[in-house]
Amino acid sequence: MLARDWYYNQRRRIGIDRAVASLYGGDDDADLRARATLSRLGVKKGWRIADIGCGNGVLACEAARAGAEVDAIDISPAMLALAEISASDRKVAIRTQSAGLLSFAYQPSSYDLIVSEFTLHHLPDFWKAVAMSRIFAALKPGANFFLRDIVFVRTPDGTERDVEEWAEFSITNHDFNRDSVVTHMRDEYSTFGWVIERMLTDAGFELTSADYHAPLHGTYLLRKPKHGEQA
Repeated sequence: MLARDWYYNQRRRIGIDRAVASLYGGDDDADLRARATLSRLGVKKGWRIADIGCGNGVLACEAARAGAEVDAIDISPAMLALAEISASDRKVAIRTQSAGLLSFAYQPSSYDLIVSEFTLHHLPDFWKAVAMSRIFAALKPGANFFLRDIVFVRTPDGTERDVEEWAEFSITNHDFNRDSVVTHMRDEYSTFGWVIERMLTDAGFELTSADYHAPLHGTYLLRKPKHGEQA
């Protein structure tokens, strides 16, 4: 399927990802946040976990430290190199895979948990839906999918005003600069939170929770129903 000429090619963004790889690294709170996320998700020793769009690999490494078998997946060689350094520094074993949401290798119903943070917005909406269907197929029945992404929480009522407000919030609260917000608005594929929710439930997921805690952020906990359950 990946050889078909109409299939979306995530790897065309590798040059952009390499340019921003230097942003990953010196965050002293990253380990704490990863541990908190994994604790919330109830990660157990022996689980098989995929971190798709793993970036510098902190969450993947913390999951491995908790005893999970972890696939750290990213399309960017620069990010995978950082993930391997993180694993070496923490003395844990992870498996890295050069792939994205549309191309990661999996056996059906094989993962106890899949995590993807700030990766889905690189795909246009049609391909977001394809990615969600692939993730659904990869999870074991009853397993969870944890998704964080850049989404639009509300419909803009004045585009220029809204963009400036979102940029200011990101600068104040997330250490992003205005140019990064503007570039995202112009060149990337974030969609509305309600669109994401519909995509997820149409893919078959049960929406356990949706948290819109900032103007451009959504956090979702999804569950793949067990056989015989209704989503």
